[in-house]
Amino acid sequence: MSKILVTGGSGFIGAAVAAALARRGDQVLATDISETPPVVSLLEECPNTFHFESADLSEWAPMASLIKDFKPDAIVHCAAIVGVRNSVAAPFATMRINIEGTLNLMELMRLFEIKRMVHISSEETYGAFDTDIITEDHPQRPLKAYGISKFAVEQLARDYVETHGLDIIHARTCWVYGPGLPRPRVPKTLVDAIIDGGSCHVENGADFRTDHIYIDDCVDGILKVLDHPKHKYDAYHISTGAAPSLGEIVDYLKELAPDADISVGPGNYEFTKGLPTVKKGALDITRARTELGHNPKHDIRSGLKAYIEWRRDHPV
Repeated sequence: MSKILVTGGSGFIGAAVAAALARRGDQVLATDISETPPVVSLLEECPNTFHFESADLSEWAPMASLIKDFKPDAIVHCAAIVGVRNSVAAPFATMRINIEGTLNLMELMRLFEIKRMVHISSEETYGAFDTDIITEDHPQRPLKAYGISKFAVEQLARDYVETHGLDIIHARTCWVYGPGLPRPRVPKTLVDAIIDGGSCHVENGADFRTDHIYIDDCVDGILKVLDHPKHKYDAYHISTGAAPSLGEIVDYLKELAPDADISVGPGNYEFTKGLPTVKKGALDITRARTELGHNPKHDIRSGLKAYIEWRRDHPV
């Protein structure tokens, strides 16, 4: 049993990570600016292993007090302003939370001798992909505030590792989807339309390809990074190694729900009108598979099927 601090514990990935840790018996302290329904449910389910405290990552004194009292063995750092769209809308908050907040954590790791942190990073640190599938050695050329902030955190962490002997590992995720996804983007918007009996017609994006990973597989990969005794690398792709097109995703969903009123037009996907995605593709998971045993259980078909089944059991 370990004591794990999970930042961003009310968020999509953070809440799922906290739940997995608490259910296996670790003592978990989750922090975030407010509670969400998953947190409330977990407090009831795991009162002896899960605890929650409201805190802003960028505020030094409250975070220092929490860490001093809890004395975590490790940190899973999920807190962030997440996504290109959100970062474009709020660039100052993105830099404050993602960079300054993480610097607070690294300083607290140094002061309180916390040796390991798993930082949830992103494929956005690469910018446009040079090829259809890339390894962790692909050049990092981020273009928007979110990717830039995550890349800055990775570089700052490397300095702290070299200077202070910390152990900070970056789990580069991709488009995580499944139960609990709060952001109104594909495939959530498509699945919601199927379950709610509505319609969802994406204007363009059928040709857009990116790596989608089901939330359970993402959490399993993150825990494998956390638990691995000694890392040969400081970054791993926690993804699937495949990049279905959005057009293919719509086709798969129509196979699962033939009456669905969903579609996608040709071309590239846009986060919002005038904010297109850059070229993406698949994230090679050879490193994570070889070093950590990361083997996602869900391909895109089975993941979408599981997501639809969950939504049918959890109507809004």
